[in-house]
Order: sequence, then C-alpha cells, then structure tokens
Amino acid sequence: RVMEMLLSTKGITTCLFFSVLSLAAAIEIPLSVSQLPTITEQSHTQVAYPFDEDFTLRCEARGNPQPTFNWTKDGKPFDLLSDRRVVTSNNSGTFVIQNRGIISSFQGKYRCFASNVLGTAMSEEIELIVPSVPKFPKEKIEPLHVEHGDSVILQCNPPKGIPPLHIYWMNIDLQHIPQDERVSVSMQGDLYFANVEESDSRSDYCCFAAFPMLRTIVQKMPMTLKVSRSNFIKERKPKLLIPPESAGSSSSVTVIKGGVLLLECIAEGLPTPHLSWVKVMGNMPKDRAKTDNFEKRLKIEEVTAADEGLYQCTASNPMGRARHEFHVHVEEPPQWLKKPEGGVYSVGANLVLLCEAIGNPEPSIRWKLNGMPIDSRTFRGRISTREISLTNLQLQDSAVFQCEATNKHGTILASANVDVLNIAPLILTSDGENYATVVGYSAFLHCDIFASPAADVRWTKDDSVEPLSTFRYELNKNGTLEIKHTKKEDSGSYACWAANSVGKGAITANLDIRDATKVVVTPKSPRVLKAHSVLLRCQAEHDPHLERGFQLSWRKDGEELPTNATEGGRIILDRDTLFISSVVLEDEGVYTCVASTSLDSATAESQLIVLDVPDPPEDLQLSENQNRSVRLSWRAGSSHNSPVNESIVEFEENRWEPGRWQELTRVPGNATTALLALAPYVNYQFRVVSVNAVGRSQPSRPSLRYGTPPAAPDKNPENIRVEASEPNEMVMKWEPLKPLERNGPGLEYRVSWRQQGLHTDWSEETVKKHSLTVRNTPTFVPYEIKVQAVNHLGAGPEPNVTVGYSGED
Repeated sequence: RVMEMLLSTKGITTCLFFSVLSLAAAIEIPLSVSQLPTITEQSHTQVAYPFDEDFTLRCEARGNPQPTFNWTKDGKPFDLLSDRRVVTSNNSGTFVIQNRGIISSFQGKYRCFASNVLGTAMSEEIELIVPSVPKFPKEKIEPLHVEHGDSVILQCNPPKGIPPLHIYWMNIDLQHIPQDERVSVSMQGDLYFANVEESDSRSDYCCFAAFPMLRTIVQKMPMTLKVSRSNFIKERKPKLLIPPESAGSSSSVTVIKGGVLLLECIAEGLPTPHLSWVKVMGNMPKDRAKTDNFEKRLKIEEVTAADEGLYQCTASNPMGRARHEFHVHVEEPPQWLKKPEGGVYSVGANLVLLCEAIGNPEPSIRWKLNGMPIDSRTFRGRISTREISLTNLQLQDSAVFQCEATNKHGTILASANVDVLNIAPLILTSDGENYATVVGYSAFLHCDIFASPAADVRWTKDDSVEPLSTFRYELNKNGTLEIKHTKKEDSGSYACWAANSVGKGAITANLDIRDATKVVVTPKSPRVLKAHSVLLRCQAEHDPHLERGFQLSWRKDGEELPTNATEGGRIILDRDTLFISSVVLEDEGVYTCVASTSLDSATAESQLIVLDVPDPPEDLQLSENQNRSVRLSWRAGSSHNSPVNESIVEFEENRWEPGRWQELTRVPGNATTALLALAPYVNYQFRVVSVNAVGRSQPSRPSLRYGTPPAAPDKNPENIRVEASEPNEMVMKWEPLKPLERNGPGLEYRVSWRQQGLHTDWSEETVKKHSLTVRNTPTFVPYEIKVQAVNHLGAGPEPNVTVGYSGED
C-alpha cells in the first residue's frame, strides 16, 4: 500500500514537515555506497622500536571499493615485500617488523596511502626511531690534580638514546655524591665544583646515564680527583661556568608554548657563590615558576606568551658578582584555526574548502590532492594559500584533499573527503519497525536516509496521503519523526516517504501508545518517635500490556535499597511495602518508591521525620566574670524535629558535695546564654540539659571550673527555738546554714541572750555547732535570743530577736 501511494505521487507538496536533508556536512556514508578512502587508524607520529619485541606500524582505512595500501619511507616508495622481516595482512595497511637481525635500516619517516578508484587518503607522517644500545666508550681517564679552592668540572658526556635521560653521580658503592650550593650536576650531566676541598678527593666518581624508555642504565669509567692543600687562600669573585664566558653576557632561548622553560646558571668562586633569579621588566608567574638544584635552575611550567621576556641570573659572594641575561622567546607549533571539511555533494554543486592555521613562526600551508601536490596549471578549480574552490562539481571530481600546515616545530595534517554522488534515497532504517511509548511522552519514529541530491522527506499516518503537519509533530534533520505529548489516538501505522531527482523510497512503522504508570506512597510525611516503627505503602498503576516488565523498587535519599531484609531484619522490603522497626535517627530521609515498566517509570516520595530528645548542648563558654555572677553560653544541639522548650542549667561544686549535680536555673528553649547568680566561696562547674516534647537530652560536657571568692555570710540561721528538759536550764537550737550559705571559711554562730524586760546587757557565746545550753536560769522565764552567722571574713546581717522560755518544774 505504501509503495502504491509512493509510486502514484507525481509531485511532492511542500509543507512544514517536509525537509531537505543536507549532506554537504561530513557524514557517515553507508559502506554499500561507493566512497573515497578514509584513514581510520594510524600509529603515533613518533614511535620507538623496542629492543626485544616485534614492532607494528598501523594503518587502517575504509572505503568502497576496498582500499589498497602503499607506504613511503623518507619520501620514497617503500616496498613491504622487499624484506622478509616485514609481515603484512590482507585488506590492511598495517605491517609488523620482526625483531630479527640488524634493524637500524628501518629507522625513518613513514607515510601510509590508502587508494581506490575514487581517490587516495594519506596518513600523518610517522617517525620510527630504532635506537641503538647506549654505551659509554671504553676509555682511560687520567686523574685530575687540583689545589684546594680551584673550580672543577667532571664531564659525563652521556651516550645518545631515547629521552628522557636521567644522570646520576655516584661512587663505586652506588652512594650518591652529595650536592649543595658548592657541588651540583648540570642539565647536561656534568658534575661542577664551585671550589674544591681536600675532602672531595676520591678515585671513584662515576657517572650513570639512565634511559627509562629503553629500560637501560649505563656507567662511565670511574674518574679520580685529587685535591692538594694550597699555599694561599684563592678567594675570588664569581665567574659563570654555565652559560660559559664564550656565550657573552646574554643569550637567546626559545621555548614551546605550553612546554617547560629551563634556565640554568652555575658559577665558580670562593666563597661559594649564591644564585638568584629575576625577570627584568616583569614578574615571575608565582604559581608556575620555581627554582631547584640549589637555586641554579629556574623552571617555569605551562609556558604562555606572557612568559616571553628578559630573565637574569646573578651569582654573588663577598668578592663580587656575575650576571647573565636570557632573552626568552615563546614559539608554538601549528594549530588549526579552520580545517577543511569534506562531505557529500550532488552533481552541479559548488565547493569551498578553507584551511587556516596559526603558529610561531607562522606556518606555511600546502595543499595536496589524493596525496600528491596540486598542480595549479592543471587543476580546474581555484587554489590559494587558505582556500580551494570548485564549481559545477561532477562525479569525476570526487577526491581526498589534504592540507598540511608546517613550521620548524612540527606539521599537522587535515583531510577532507569530497564525495560527488548521484544516488536515489537509500533508507537505512528497517521497514515495519514497531515502536511503543506511554501517554504524555514523546515518540521517535526513525527514518535514516542517505541520498544525493538531498532527499525531501515526509511522514503520513494510516491511509492518509496528507503529511503530518500539527505542532505536535517535528521532523528532525536525520528524518526521525518526533511526536510530542502523545495521546492514545496517536497509535497506528505511519509511513516515511523520501524522494530526490534520482528516485524514491518508503518504509512503514507501527506505533502503540500505552497508559502512563502512576504511583502514590502513604503516609506522605510520617513523624515517628525514635525506637518506634513505621510502615510505608506504595500503590502503583500501570498499563496491563506492560505487566511483563513491571517492577517496584525503593530508594533512600537516591540510593537503591536492597530487596532482601537489611540490618538483621530491622528494615524489611516486601514489594509494595517498606517496614522499619526500632527507628533510629539515621533512618530519617526521603524514601522513594519507583514503579517502572519497559517504557516508563514513575516515582513518589515520603519524607520520614524521626523525633527524638535533643542532642546535648555543646561548646560551653564562660564570660562576664564577676564575684557573684558569670555568663554561661552554649551551642544548641540538634532538636531532632521537636523544638526545644527550655534548657536547664545545672552545677556541681567540689568542696561540700563533689559529684552531685544540682539545678541552678532554667531558660526558654530559644536561649543559648544565661547570667548565673552565684554564691561566694564555691568552686563551680556547669552543664546544660535541653528539653523538648520527647524528653530531656543527655547533659552537655561540663564547663571549666569557676571559683567565687569568699565573703561574710549573707544570712543568719533560721528556726531558732528553745528546748528545756530540766528546770533552771535553757537549750537554744537553730537550723544550721547550708554549705552554699557559708560564704567563706571558719563558719561559727554568735549566740546572744538576756532575760526579757530587764534591759540588762546581752550574754554572748560563739559556737561551731547549732545548739547552746545555758544553765542556772530562773524557772520558766522568757528570754530574748539572737543567733548571728560569722566567718573569717565577717559577720552576717543583724539577727532578729526570738523569745523563748527557760525550763520549768
């Protein structure tokens, strides 16, 4: 039916959801379509041959027809079959060099070419380094005789090898030669003595050269240095050994942008010179510049253009100084500003390829066609340094264009495949695909098309020939139809139609719209006391057609909970329920039920809030210290979802009742400070307890001790009374002061008495206990009695008078 409709369509009506799919941009051409070769894999641009292994140079390409491969070495054809040690593979440019015999002849610069009848692709140049085994020459090194204070250079002259190179100076027992401001190793590997001492004499100065890439360490023949005593002190001002005097007072250094700048100054002199560095007319980059080798080397990492300029090293000692200036120039290898971009073009189209690169020095640009330099005399297009243009492209114009940008720091290569094709729409998506989604989601029906010229594409539904054209339908550039906010009535059969001037094509697709999954969790926000239990229930609805893949799962704070019982059965998941017994504070969080099908998923959340007594207050601090008061401050602990109603301040003192905590005051729950009234002569410490609706917190950690100075008593004894068990006797008793009422040391009671109504002088006696017996009193006579508290600092307030009777018969 679709094909009948397609064949009966005499023209294509333009509407919102018709689309011309442009193929000019670089796209993946189906391998069934004739196409130019493209290099898909190659070895790194610089590689080293391992000593003990075979080596592979890689070059792979795709194309139709299947490409054939050939190589050049140092710009000349390289026959892979000319050496039996070279092993090739069918339909591949990759070859293996077997590690047999002398292989140094394989060192050179290689390039791979992949060709078919349409054109030739070219790899980047690959430099193959075949290292020889580094060796120091066997030589006899004469002993070096010098005097105390002379400068000395012991030369290493390491053999050549693949970097990096590490130089070590050691003795024959493999102990490192100590280095300091006086003795150091240069970047070239030589050992420098700013001035020698007699202790430098030894016969086993050995230079070791390590080549990590070659897994090799080689040793130079030991050198002998004999230092004899000098008849005079050879004090002298510094002289630079690196850079040498022959370099003059300044030199030029070039560094690659992004690389590491290394500047070195080594000086001789006596006393030993000290090195320092400055950037003239500028500042060092603090985060990237550092010195090492005892200030003899300046290192700047990740060099930028701003690091260009004049740098100066100064060697100084009390005898004078020496300087050298380095003119640093920052250069960079070529980098692309704009690379040529190939693509698929139809017959008659126009082509413009751009190639722009930057670098320092400015790169030169060179164009190639199918791996060969372009001859402007025979090339039918227009060619300039940065642009190639062709008009009215024809099938025979298919080619691989290469652009190389080169300066002294390197070469970069960019290739552009220009495929000129004349092909009817080739629909790459299978016919009769089945799609499904749920109500409200978007549906994507695919129709991947390759065509040249570009194809016009439209979609229809069921038996309609009218293209889909409402706001809910969107045709993407790749031919895919997106149906937004799907409804049940979107179910049905769809057809994708594609046509260009060469031909037509069509496929069908089926779409099913299912009900969306829904889920609810109850309770929504449970508030649970610690140690109690909670049950969460998940109620989900889903389309019956999606039962097969339906699943329920639970998450806590985004992390999935295992379906089996956890924590010894305290947390139990049973499909649609989640049960937590003996709830702890760590159980608090957001619990999510996830209901998922093969097409969609839905979630619902429950915020579990755990209630508990507050955490104890923290960080108790004392301030505003006075004789009778102090301010206590603290930081409230977590209230655990139940506001703090009040805070209780308790105290303990270590003189009368050590270890016993007593309540001192209470403050509102929002307060975190209290001014505490204190008694004299008490060594306090304090703690705070917070209270909420659930209960009391644990006490805080105690504060520091706070002692109040002694004072005279503030009060006198109470409940003064007279007891008489015998005639002519009077026993006076009273309630003693409590320990915290004593106010100071040496508490005693001053007791005064006289017969009422006689206005005689008071009798007085001071006692330590809380009773006093007076004898020889008249029988049953009223007495006025006073009891006053006194201590070493004074007496309490004037006491009240109490009347009591002496004993009776």
